[in-house]
Amino acid sequence: MNAQDNKRLVMEGYQKYQNGDIPGLLAMYHDDALWIEPDVENVPFAGRHTGKSEIARFFQDLDRAAQALRFTPKEFIAEGDKVVVTGEASWLVRLTGSTYDSPWVHIFTLRDGKVARFEDYHDTAASERAYRPDQPGRTPAETPLHH
Repeated sequence: MNAQDNKRLVMEGYQKYQNGDIPGLLAMYHDDALWIEPDVENVPFAGRHTGKSEIARFFQDLDRAAQALRFTPKEFIAEGDKVVVTGEASWLVRLTGSTYDSPWVHIFTLRDGKVARFEDYHDTAASERAYRPDQPGRTPAETPLHH
């Protein structure tokens, strides 16, 4: 596949994600694909995920932990086996009730028409603050109730 084919494949993957088609998205990944998120304290889906089953668990953990209020890919840049995507997102952290905005960059490496490697770069300070259970300055009214 050429760079433009790779770009189209990645664009299709974002469409599947935004439509909630995680099985369809996972079908676009190699069985031994590597998914890399920054290590961020208190974020349950942070770190490295190897293989489709771990990547599927990443999406389950993400869905349990956060809700995307806005997730917008902006630019797609393709060269060789790489596709770089820039975008913006707003998230609601379910446990803390906090929201945060984060610009992001995703780097995809493709091999034989499927994703072999995914790397995510985003505002880790913002996500760490939002996931921190004991956020200074939070008033009792902002503290989520646990039943």
